[in-house]
This record gives sequence, structure tokens and C-alpha cells, in this order.
Amino acid sequence: MTNMTPMPQSLVKRALGGHAAIGLLVSAMLYLIALSGTIVVIHDRWQRWEQPAIAESGAVLSPAAAQAAMTAAVALDKGKPPTTHLYIRMPTDDLPRAVVTTDHAAWYVDGAGRVVGREGHAWTEFLIELHEYLHLPMTWGMIVVGALGVALAALVVTGVLAHPRIVRDAFSLRARHDPQVARADWHNRLGVWTLPFALAVALTGAFIGLGSVGFSMLARAYTGGDMEAVYAPIFGTEPTPNAAPAPLPNVAAALTAVATRVPEASPIYVIVHDPRTAGQHVQILAEHPRRLVYGESYQFGEDGTWHGPVGIAGGTLGQQSAGSAYNLHFGNYGGLVVELAYMLLGLALCAITATGTTLWLTKRQRRGLPSARMSACWTIVVWGTPLAIIGAAWLRGLAGPDAPLVAAFWGVLAVALIVAAARPAWVVAARLRDATFVATIVTGLGHAIVLRPDVGAVLALDAGLVAFGLFALMAPRWFVRPVTEARTGRVDDQVLRGSPTS
Repeated sequence: MTNMTPMPQSLVKRALGGHAAIGLLVSAMLYLIALSGTIVVIHDRWQRWEQPAIAESGAVLSPAAAQAAMTAAVALDKGKPPTTHLYIRMPTDDLPRAVVTTDHAAWYVDGAGRVVGREGHAWTEFLIELHEYLHLPMTWGMIVVGALGVALAALVVTGVLAHPRIVRDAFSLRARHDPQVARADWHNRLGVWTLPFALAVALTGAFIGLGSVGFSMLARAYTGGDMEAVYAPIFGTEPTPNAAPAPLPNVAAALTAVATRVPEASPIYVIVHDPRTAGQHVQILAEHPRRLVYGESYQFGEDGTWHGPVGIAGGTLGQQSAGSAYNLHFGNYGGLVVELAYMLLGLALCAITATGTTLWLTKRQRRGLPSARMSACWTIVVWGTPLAIIGAAWLRGLAGPDAPLVAAFWGVLAVALIVAAARPAWVVAARLRDATFVATIVTGLGHAIVLRPDVGAVLALDAGLVAFGLFALMAPRWFVRPVTEARTGRVDDQVLRGSPTS
């Protein structure tokens, strides 16, 4: 009897198997992160949209006004435990409002540094936290999200290896073919077109999310657990604390020094460490034009004495690389054009994630494996998530900034998933899709009618919501072939890998 040695799987089949396994495991969380990340690209503009009635300070806050704002915020904290850090967010073109934040509250201030209202952009913060750590405890959540960044990078690489003709067929799109073929083509073509973007956001997301783990391991190995010593080569050192009482520092002098010494820099944050103590010091974070780094950090004594830059913008390659990851990940460079490009690419990444799992579920069903419940749950993830996000925005508008947005969001999703698992026939993808885009239109119109914003940028967001909702409602008629006209027949695995049918 001859011993037959089985042929090893081809690289393509192994890569396809790995691609499917990884995708099934992480697709739901990746979709949540991709969708929330797409929205928060313009988080500054959403913050303005969320509180349209706040008086704006303009794009510049003078050094004297910054000093007054700090004093006003500290006065409002009277009777509370001393704040360890005080932040003055300087106004920008995207958000022409100055914000002063202590450990206890955050306040908008006008051009003279007077408090004009409470900062209450709870919905925007809810989305940022969903994207950055999935509302888990921050450290663990960032580890999970960082690991998902690694998984996304693996999906990109295995996806390319599993589809050997993916680049050659990049512009062969059969959008009005059989629904399964069309879905596979959209998945593969969008995967090619967004390949550089997907790799960039995956790797930078992994770096940001897992960075704390790496720094913690370095601290344990080399500095006896001292995290500040590990961070110091990149972000600078902290002066020795001294809790003795002292007057508030002179941030006006520090801002004046930046304007004099580094006129090309634009301050975006003033940070006072340990205010009203003898160990306090001032840090000014400033953007530099035509640089990818998030900014340079300039250090000052309590009297505004110049201590110099940390070196993020002009230091070592490691410092500049670390300082560039955040902007590269979130698209915080190049203004509105780059932000819109990131949002379009982010929507494409959402579509890739959604269609990838849908294709896998369809293949499973075609092979005789029951998948109605899984398909219904996946439909809830794809269309229930944006509906729940829109619902959170309405809850914020009706109940105020202290509304339990996180609990409401996850509660609605959990109930919807339970219903989908118990009664999958109740879940109809087309109806949920239409409900999502109708809700988007109603949100834009309702915001404009009820709140009556008088700022062009806010009205533009309302118009954008309406236009996007209308386009998305009409798109299936333009790009999807009606089922009655679609060709019938078996769609084999080769089609799902993007090869044309014979």
C-alpha cells in the first residue's frame, strides 16, 4: 500500500483561511472602531455643532485673556480639592472657542477670558471614547484597540495574499451583477483603493494603543517601574513637586515668549502642572506649519521663564516619529480637505469590514451551515450601531450633557442583538439601512430647525447630514441591480476571491 502524502495548501488558500479566521474574530469590534473613527475625524466641528449657542472667542486668545481665563476657572473650583492640572485649549479655525479645564469641570471663555458657559460636548466625547478604548477601562481598552490595529494590519496583508489578482482587477467593478458577486467586488476593490490608508491607520492605531504596554515593560525592565523616566526621552522630564502654596503662574508671559521666540508656532494648549504650588510649571503645546507632528512642547517656569522646547518637532527621529503618529492616524493635518478624505476612506473601511463578514456568512449558508441568527446579529452590528449613535445624539439633545450615553448605547445594542438571535426573521437589513439614513436626515433637519444655529460651519454640518442621508437612500437604486434582474446560479469561491466569472 502506497503512503500518499497530502499536498500542502497553497499560499493563497492558507492566506484566505487566515484572513477569514481573523476577520470573524474581530470584525464586529473593528466595525465599531472604524465607524466611530470616521465620525470623530472632525470632532472639533462636532463639538461646535453639539453646542451651537456658545459665544465664540474668535481664532485668537490674547496672553492677557488666557491669564484671566485661568484665574476665573480656579475661582470656580473654590471649595473643591486642588486641581493637579489646568488646561487652556486655545481657539482654532475648526473650533473658535477657548476652553479652560480643571480636574473638576471645563468652561468656555470669551475673548476677554470670561466664562461664558459649561463645556458639555458629551456626545462627541462618547464617540471619541468609543473609538479609543471601546468604553472599557482606559488602559485595558487601549490595549484591546491596539491589538485590533495589529489584527487590521494582518487582515490587509492576508487579504492581498489571498487575492493574487486583486491589483490587476482593481478597476473591474461589477456593481450591478449578481448581489453576491457585486458585494465581493466592492469588498475587493475598496480593499485595494484604501490599502495605504488602512495600513497607516492600522499601524498608527496599534502604536498608540499598545504604546502604554511597551512603555510599562521598559519601565519594569530598566527603571524599576518609573514610567516618567521612560517617557522622558520623548516627552521631557517633570520638575520635582513642591506642595507649598504659591500664586498662580504667569501664563501670559509664557505665551508672549512663544510668540517672540517661535513666531511661526501656533499655541493650541497651555498646561499648568500643579497650579498654586511652589512646584508648578507651565507647558505650551504649539503646532508648527508643514509638520506632521502634533506639536512642540515648550517648558516654562512659574514666572514665565523660558526653559526651552522638549524636541518633539526638531529632536531625534524617535521623538518626531512618536509625535507624528497621532496626526497621521486621525488626519489632523492639511485642514478640511484631508479630513473629508479621511472620512471617505473611513467609510470605505466600514464597507470593507461589513461586506467581508457578510461574504463569509453567505458562503457558510451556501455550504449548508445554519447562519440565520449570526446574519441577523451581524445586520444589527452594521446598521444598529449607527442608529444607536444617532439615538445617543438625540438623547444628549433632550436630556443634556449628563445623559447616560454609554449605558444607553450599549444597552440598545445588547437588546437588539438578543432580539436578533431569538427572532432573526424580524431583522431586515434593507429596513434597518433605510431607517439609519432617514434618521440621519431627520437629525440634520431637526438640529437646524430646533436649535437654529447662526454659524455657517454648523449649518454646513446639518446640510451635510441631510445630503449624505439622501444620497445613501438613493445609492442602492444606482449601484445595486434589482434581485429580480440578477443572474441566478452558484457563485463559487473563485468569484469571492475577486476573479472574473467565465
